[in-house]
Amino acid sequence: MSQITEPADHLSNIDIEPRRLPSMLNVLTILTFIGSGFGAIGNAISFLRAQSSYDQAVEVQSKLVEGQDLVKKILGGDPVEIARKSLENRVPILLLNLVGYVLCIYGAIVMRDLQKKGYLIYAVGEILPLFVILFFIGSSFLLAITGIMTFIIIVVFLIMYATQLKYMNK
Repeated sequence: MSQITEPADHLSNIDIEPRRLPSMLNVLTILTFIGSGFGAIGNAISFLRAQSSYDQAVEVQSKLVEGQDLVKKILGGDPVEIARKSLENRVPILLLNLVGYVLCIYGAIVMRDLQKKGYLIYAVGEILPLFVILFFIGSSFLLAITGIMTFIIIVVFLIMYATQLKYMNK
C-alpha cells in the first residue's frame, strides 16, 4: 500500500496563538487610565477654583503680615504670587496638562497592543505636566516637594513599563 504524504509545510502544523498581554503590563495600563482620569479631573477642578484659590491666598497673607518674611523663607516663594500665576495661566496649564493625560492614555493603549512606540508617547505625556508647571508658575519649596514626589512616581512607572518592553514589537 502506498502512503499518501502531505507536503512538508511546517507552518501548517503550527497553531499560531495571538500574543497575550502580560499581566504586569495590563495592571500598569489600567493604573495609567485611572491615574490619568483622576489627574484630568483634578486639573479641571484647579482650573475652576483658580480664582478662589487666589482670593484665599491673598486673605491668608493679609493675616500674616508680621510673619510674612518668615513664611516666604519657609515656602521659598510668595504664595500669593504662585496663586496669581496659576490664575493668570489657568487656561494653558489646563490644556497642556490635558494633552499630557491624553498622551499617557494613548501611549498605554498603544502599549496594550504590544507596540514599543507607546512607551515614548507615554513618557512624553508624563513629563509634559512637570514642564508646564515650571514654565507657567515657576518653582518654590512647596512646588518642589510636590514635584519631587510626582517625579519619583513618574520614574517608578517608567521603569516598570520599561521592564515590559521585551514583550512588545517595534
